[in-house]
Amino acid sequence: MKGLNMYDIGIIGAGVTGGMLARELAAYRLKICILEQGNDVALGASRANSGIVHAGYDAQSGTLKARLNVRGSEKMESLARELGVPYARNGSLVTGFTPRDRDVIGKLYARGIKNGVKGLRILEGEEAILLEPELSAKVTCALHAPTAAIICPYELTIAAIGNAMDNGAVLLTGFRVGAIAQRDGFFEISSTGKAVPGQPSQIQARYVVNAAGVHADEIARMAGDFSFRIHPRRGEYLLLDKGCGSLTSHTLFRTPTEKGKGILITPTVDGNLLLGPTSRDLEDREDTSVTAEGLDLIRNLARENLPSLPFHKTITSFCGLRAVGDTGDFILTSPKPGFVNAAGIESPGLTAAPAIAEMLVEMLAAQGLPLVKKEDWNPIRRPAHAFRQASLEEKNQIIRRDKAYGRVVCRCETVTEGEILAAIRANPPARDLDGVKRRTRAQMGRCQGGFCMPHIAELLSREWNLPIEQVTKSGAGSELIVGRTKETGDAVAEKEGLDD
Repeated sequence: MKGLNMYDIGIIGAGVTGGMLARELAAYRLKICILEQGNDVALGASRANSGIVHAGYDAQSGTLKARLNVRGSEKMESLARELGVPYARNGSLVTGFTPRDRDVIGKLYARGIKNGVKGLRILEGEEAILLEPELSAKVTCALHAPTAAIICPYELTIAAIGNAMDNGAVLLTGFRVGAIAQRDGFFEISSTGKAVPGQPSQIQARYVVNAAGVHADEIARMAGDFSFRIHPRRGEYLLLDKGCGSLTSHTLFRTPTEKGKGILITPTVDGNLLLGPTSRDLEDREDTSVTAEGLDLIRNLARENLPSLPFHKTITSFCGLRAVGDTGDFILTSPKPGFVNAAGIESPGLTAAPAIAEMLVEMLAAQGLPLVKKEDWNPIRRPAHAFRQASLEEKNQIIRRDKAYGRVVCRCETVTEGEILAAIRANPPARDLDGVKRRTRAQMGRCQGGFCMPHIAELLSREWNLPIEQVTKSGAGSELIVGRTKETGDAVAEKEGLDD
């Protein structure tokens, strides 16, 4: 291939599915381009989900969801270690209160055994409460899955794409795919709207993978595939302050109904407690609003499992959109040679992502994508929180080399200037305040950025050589500063023709 904008493979969508695939392919001698319509990676469902590595008992036996869930769960711990992403195998409990619940739990147990989930046990209520003393005394039984785990979904996505970029992959943000055409053996992918400065508005690729989340059916139609539809499903969450995560060590589910798994309660890898999600089908593919009705539902249902929940320690709420397909399973198809769909990746999509990536590589190889291993491929990525996790002696050594690590910017999460600068400079770089937040946890504490946000904005302004008025929270339209209330002394002197 010739030309700067010609690639072996174009991946549409920089979520966890696209990110895992890019990392898997980056081990080979391939030119890879990741196309993302947002200004950063992990902006869709990969940013706002439960962060659960599911054991694999929920998906119907024989489906892609069941097979890839169990395989992904098995791979996740070693993958997280390589990528430097926090991971904890905390186990899960599905609690039951009624005879109907006990019957459903029995079916989940049988399905899990069939799916190959290891270590499953049905507990009586007293046994469950011994494991989790804060559980409701009304719990009569529970399904214990010790292989379930928790991980940070957006850190996993950022790390996977960063590792792919470190190994040669290219990321184009602000690339909203508007057309796909086939010319001379290549797919020509064009972006709508104004191109990001320095970036092309069109690329060519021999192979294309559609991992566009809630927009995957729209992308498929551009390639002539009308075989499936996607609709968004809203999921709202409440996040409680650090320290609340100790209320439960396991992830707690209620017995599922035909409407889904219901409201879960889980500690996060950072020590918070996460509650949610709600489940409401929508038409609007961009509506991530949080509703009072949804938050009330979370509070009421979560109390059934943990009556002592301290809702006064809620620090934020948020909403994510799940990409729900109309087939009831993951949509991993190839409607035409060289074009592959990775669509309908709803729960357990995060868990299955490493296994989905494996399967996609196999599909591409079967269609002729050459897979020649790189001799210099490096699967290891330095942990984003390496400084925070270092010993006091190690921290002092780092500070002696770089004084920026000795200046704490975010008091709530104890994040230093050095860590923020590293996040701005590393692949993929943080370009706005939310990008810094997802990479460092600065602004994620109880003050939600009230103290540290101005300092972080100044760092972004300096590093990207932008006027501070152009620094945003999350891309165009979210500027924090609309103008200056007074001019600096230098500006006044210049205007009045005065010399210092």
